[in-house]
Amino acid sequence: MPYITDEANRCYTCKNPMCQKACPIHTNIPEMIRLFRSNRIMEAAEMLFENNPLSIVCSLVCNHENQCEGHCIQGIKGVSVNTSAIENYISDSCFERIKPKIKPYNGMKVAVIGAGPAGITIAVILAQRGYKVTVFENRDKIGGIMRYGIPEYRLPKSILDRYYLKMKEMGILFRPNFTVGGYIGIQDLLDDGYKSVFIGTGAWRPKRLNIPGETFGNVQYAVNYLNNPDVYDLGDHVAVIGAGNAAMDAARTAIRKGSRDVTCYVRRDKVASSTEEFEYAKLDGVKFEFMKAPLRIADDGLYIANTRFNNEGKLEIDESSSQFIPASTIIISVSQEPQDRLVTRDKALKLNDRGTLKTDESGETTMPGVFASGDVVTGAKTVVHAVETSKRIADEMDEYMKKNFANKK
Repeated sequence: MPYITDEANRCYTCKNPMCQKACPIHTNIPEMIRLFRSNRIMEAAEMLFENNPLSIVCSLVCNHENQCEGHCIQGIKGVSVNTSAIENYISDSCFERIKPKIKPYNGMKVAVIGAGPAGITIAVILAQRGYKVTVFENRDKIGGIMRYGIPEYRLPKSILDRYYLKMKEMGILFRPNFTVGGYIGIQDLLDDGYKSVFIGTGAWRPKRLNIPGETFGNVQYAVNYLNNPDVYDLGDHVAVIGAGNAAMDAARTAIRKGSRDVTCYVRRDKVASSTEEFEYAKLDGVKFEFMKAPLRIADDGLYIANTRFNNEGKLEIDESSSQFIPASTIIISVSQEPQDRLVTRDKALKLNDRGTLKTDESGETTMPGVFASGDVVTGAKTVVHAVETSKRIADEMDEYMKKNFANKK
């Protein structure tokens, strides 16, 4: 607590707060700190929740160095104010006491498919506006990528359990272990009287390298490994292909689970992850090999070649430089894309040329009354970007339902 107070006292509460402008959801950081300094911590917590239902989560997993803290004026000549720690203290310590303002039931039901960051955001916002919300989740617990893709040391699962209780308090209903897109489709939901449907099923299908040996038993995809690391025996020597945040999570988790030698092979000359995650990975003992690309996988390792930029700045692989790298397990982490189960079941839904759900500027899909956001639309992105888009789409869904059904209940 003294550290949090000291950090709050360092803040200038700027009249032109660059920290707030750099936040994707424009968290009012100066006001948060003013309320904290005035011992009005509950007001601060309520303001944070109203702006961002996933405030606790974002305070832990956001790329703060490139957003709020990276634009703090204190950081120009010194150390930025640790605004994420302040936000986490406020949101975490007050969460159970927050009583979201909920309007009376307006007679309209909403279905939310997927209980990841996008689905949770939509469910909370629309429940506050008087809609009866049912969340359909194909796993047994909520959280989506936050629970099954972010390691415990970065985001404790107990936080997501607390969100589940808070959402139940708000009257939100849940259908766990229920897959929409199998024997029940979106049209069935609309036929049952849901006035609008939101799709936030995330991006769970790993992208392939499309190299020989990718189906071998010594290969795992990061998105699958992070789902439940305890069921995997990776062995001592692990090669990670990729350099995003998921690759850092997989590499650091492998070390924590006992692998002695973990190396990330990076196609380019720098990582795609946040600098903070990269530095933590190095501290944990992860090694990095830059300008390297895999050619093929063998039963006891893989063949790696050098990469280079040609005269046009494009990356090329020098196959003549191929060398064998022994490895007990190869983890592939080169992003994810959405499953196509819903599109297969409901033909009115269409994909765009990126293979994600096609939506218009309001977030509405090619199926009237069905909206989508998050990774199922954008491909794998961050929690805060899912919240940012979902807040806007909650407004669009609200407007759509009021326009089409408010006087027809």
